[in-house]
Amino acid sequence: ALGLFTGIGLSEAKARETLRNGALTALLRRAVLQARSALGPALDKAIGTLLYNTAARLKDPKHLGFLVGYIARREILTDLQLSAALEYVRSHPLEPLDVADFERACGVGVCITPEQIEEAVEAVISKHRAELLAERYHFNMGLLMGEARNQLQWADGKTIKNEVDLQVLHLLGPKTEADLEKKPKVAKARLAPPEKQKVAVVENGDMGAETQSLLEQLRGEALKFHKPGENYKTEGYVVTPNTMALLKQHLAITGGQVRTRFPPEPNGILHIGHAKAINFNFGYAKANGGVCFLRYDDTNPEKEEEKYFTAIRDMVEWLGYQPYAVTHASDYFDQLYTWALELIRRGQAYVCHQKVEEIKGHNPPPSPWRDRPVEESLLLFEDMRKGKFGEGEATLRMKLVMEDGKMDPVAYRVKFTPHHRTGDKWCIYPTYDYTHCLCDSIEHITHSLCTKEFQARRSSYFWLCNALDVYCPVQWEYGRLNLLYTVVSKRKIIRLVETGAVRDWDDPRLFTLTALRRRGFPPEAINNFCARVGVTVAQATMEPHLLEACAREVLNEQAPRAMAVLEPLKVTITNFPAPKALEVLVPNFPADESRGFHKVPFHQTVYIEETDFREEADKGYKRLAPGQPVGLRHTGYIITVQNVIKDVSGRVIELEVTCTKSDVAEKPKAFIHWVSVPLACEVRLYERLFLHKNPEDPSEVPGGFLSDLNPDSLRVVHNALVDNSVHSARPFDKFQFERLGYFSVDPDSEQGKMVFNRTVTLKEDPGKA
Repeated sequence: ALGLFTGIGLSEAKARETLRNGALTALLRRAVLQARSALGPALDKAIGTLLYNTAARLKDPKHLGFLVGYIARREILTDLQLSAALEYVRSHPLEPLDVADFERACGVGVCITPEQIEEAVEAVISKHRAELLAERYHFNMGLLMGEARNQLQWADGKTIKNEVDLQVLHLLGPKTEADLEKKPKVAKARLAPPEKQKVAVVENGDMGAETQSLLEQLRGEALKFHKPGENYKTEGYVVTPNTMALLKQHLAITGGQVRTRFPPEPNGILHIGHAKAINFNFGYAKANGGVCFLRYDDTNPEKEEEKYFTAIRDMVEWLGYQPYAVTHASDYFDQLYTWALELIRRGQAYVCHQKVEEIKGHNPPPSPWRDRPVEESLLLFEDMRKGKFGEGEATLRMKLVMEDGKMDPVAYRVKFTPHHRTGDKWCIYPTYDYTHCLCDSIEHITHSLCTKEFQARRSSYFWLCNALDVYCPVQWEYGRLNLLYTVVSKRKIIRLVETGAVRDWDDPRLFTLTALRRRGFPPEAINNFCARVGVTVAQATMEPHLLEACAREVLNEQAPRAMAVLEPLKVTITNFPAPKALEVLVPNFPADESRGFHKVPFHQTVYIEETDFREEADKGYKRLAPGQPVGLRHTGYIITVQNVIKDVSGRVIELEVTCTKSDVAEKPKAFIHWVSVPLACEVRLYERLFLHKNPEDPSEVPGGFLSDLNPDSLRVVHNALVDNSVHSARPFDKFQFERLGYFSVDPDSEQGKMVFNRTVTLKEDPGKA
């Protein structure tokens, strides 16, 4: 083989490299032997290069002999012709090929004379004559080459270049010293370093004004994907004699529209990883003028509850996306059953009695019922439908081996559980492996986007659609999004709820979408986080503080300011300048006062944070202390301690102070927040639920994730105070409590007692990075 390959002009190193690729070696050997049988043992290097490129670039080996024939007959002579030939066979997967159309597309028999090349180059040089004379040899000669080649598609590139060089020399004469000097470079505008570039903003599913938005990324991703109706151009796609007719029908139904779907199981609440899936599926469709279905994969009635259906749709819409249609796998149960009968009739499925335990794992024993007669399987499948088999006594299995080596996946199993939508009509339910691709086919999905763990199902996806001769979409895989310091498995979240570690699926310490909403994360922040992660094929495991940073960016623009005190210390102003409370105007957004103000009462009794007072001011301490005044934010007053009042235990319970107008007093070292005539409220301060980055990793947490709970993940402040500007706030309204962080109104709020969840602090805690 080494001698065979060096004999066509490959270097020994290239030949050895080729031999390490078994598939390429086999194809190239076939190509060389076929060409030798036509041309003799001595093949020139030009023929050898074409043969190598054919073997290396051909996607479907069945066309190898066809293309080698044209090379051996010297009807395909250039790489340009070969590229056109490879594209033609890729775009025409069905046999037989239209030979006349193929030859037209590849320039077979087209003869370009030297006179034609001379005339074409002469015309191009005449067009650019003035610029050539001005710039001489600094002119971009590639432009001349490109324009000449556009006029003579199948002309030899080297011949055109030689003619361009000859005619330019005739026009300009030999190069002078000035021509040999390097052309001065034009300074390019420098981009800001990546870390300083603005992050993309995707608001409510719409593209923001800044670059690198998720929608722009997805538009770019579209360049890698097939166009609607060109499924057959995807590597690995299986073409049958009916494929092209089915694709034609598909295009007639969709009008060439991109169609995606988001297919969650309604047996749990969506989590942060689903946010990427939602953004990818809905965003890809939106970016390319298409539509996205929300399809519930409701094939397991044992675990499905109505609250999950409602919560899933709420979360999709909360992130800013509107489904084109809301469908259910159960909508298609009748059709799926009819197809299962057809699959049996075609000898592609059988009823099996192996137990679940027997067929688990990667190397289960083959089923002894694999070759049972078709009629017998039809009768037994009917018995399954009528409830004559108990759960686990019979399954319908498909006759195929999947990419991961799993053999004969289950298509139907017996479950005596009423379905929330179909009631007691069925006691057999289809599996994901059987249902998913067929539902995609029914809904004429163009791009079935799923995470990488489903890559092993791609072969069964194509196999099942083709086994039934129905339209076959294309499955594309992308990387999952995971977060550290959390668990997202439904089973594990249920354990957290059952053990009382969290209140429910929407406990703000979780990273379910309902929990993130309750904690106060804006949907735009989650979409922006997905944009930062990017449209990656690799699995992404991110730190929670990156999501928190996205929240701060959005909340800084969205959350109006208010003042709250978590640990109140009473302060009495003994020389208050008015007989009753004053009204203080506080800007909703200090950086942009055009966005309005709210009024806050300023009374002789105010409350400050306990931590904003010390009896002795340490070095570097800038807040209130005897002999060290501070300003009260927004009031225009500075207070000075006159008297410290303590209880019997020695704890400071009140301060008596005097106030001075800030425009006549010396500027204080600090200004602190305060409240006066406040509202009582409860504030919930959240930290990470788990102590370790990977609570599910036995090497990191040997005792299991339940042993890794952070005892300080929730601190409830029962007697906090907030200024009364927030009195009309509703659940999920968001505020920045000055100097404290961003907070959101919790649905537990009642008349007279508001509850706030801390979403994030104002700045990242460096200890958590």
